[in-house]
Amino acid sequence: MARKVIITCAVTGAIHTPTMSPHLPITPQEIADAAVEAAEAGAAIIHLHARNPETGQPDQTPEAFAEFLPIIKQRSNAVINLTSGGSPWLPVEDRVKPAAVYQPEVASMNLGTMNLGLYPMLDRYKDWKFPWEPEMLDNSRRLFFKNTFEDIEYALTTLGECGTRFEFECYDTAHLYTLRHFMDRGLVKAPLFIQTVFGLLGGIGAHPDDVYHMKRTADRLFGSDYTWSVLGAGRYQMPVAAIAAAQGGNVRVGLEDSLWGGPGRLAETNAEQVRAARKIIEGLGLEVASSDEAREMLALKGGDKVAF
Repeated sequence: MARKVIITCAVTGAIHTPTMSPHLPITPQEIADAAVEAAEAGAAIIHLHARNPETGQPDQTPEAFAEFLPIIKQRSNAVINLTSGGSPWLPVEDRVKPAAVYQPEVASMNLGTMNLGLYPMLDRYKDWKFPWEPEMLDNSRRLFFKNTFEDIEYALTTLGECGTRFEFECYDTAHLYTLRHFMDRGLVKAPLFIQTVFGLLGGIGAHPDDVYHMKRTADRLFGSDYTWSVLGAGRYQMPVAAIAAAQGGNVRVGLEDSLWGGPGRLAETNAEQVRAARKIIEGLGLEVASSDEAREMLALKGGDKVAF
């Protein structure tokens, strides 16, 4: 098990917009198909957001998730990871609703309030499919992604009651210390699944030294009580994945995190990115974990104990 590497695939997210790529899954059927294809390519965990099928806007209502969750469960054995971050513009009560209703094996958990600058993407496009897209990006100049101690405690207690475990998303070293704080209070229990995030404006950078620093800090704070994974944003996706896999880490890919399949070339599917990550992992002499192996590694409750 020590040489098994978990691939997570985040298939759509809430940051990228329809104008940016024609391959971004928008409708429930597109999201379901993307999830199943990613699982078939080797992703053990599928991280899910929902969108308005007409406009592509993020939709954090439980009803939106109901359109594709049963389809994915029927067609795949993948571990389902539902976002509790949703959209940075929503209060925590709305962000955790889908996970609270459907009680997945895993839910994401953001560990700190931070600036989240998306506005540099405005300069890359001239014609937009929908008015909300440039408006959202421009508004990120004034955005802070609110995750106070009270917010985090609310999410932990709300979702923890149903046996859901967490993908702890840490965008900087301070977030690791916040996680240690909640572990010391007994609100978080080992084994932890820590996703260190690199390359988003407002969080830590994506230099190899940044990756090493986050890993060293997590090792010092959590020792053997955690499983480490990485998320590299944009063009940093595969370089960060390679650095982490070489150090015994797990990786997350998907069109939520990067639209690219190579320099100047859009990825046509999420599965394409999963296969690229798998090639890196297997090239290092490692093996990709199955969904059931990921369940064992992360001490998950099992796909038969979810509410969808």
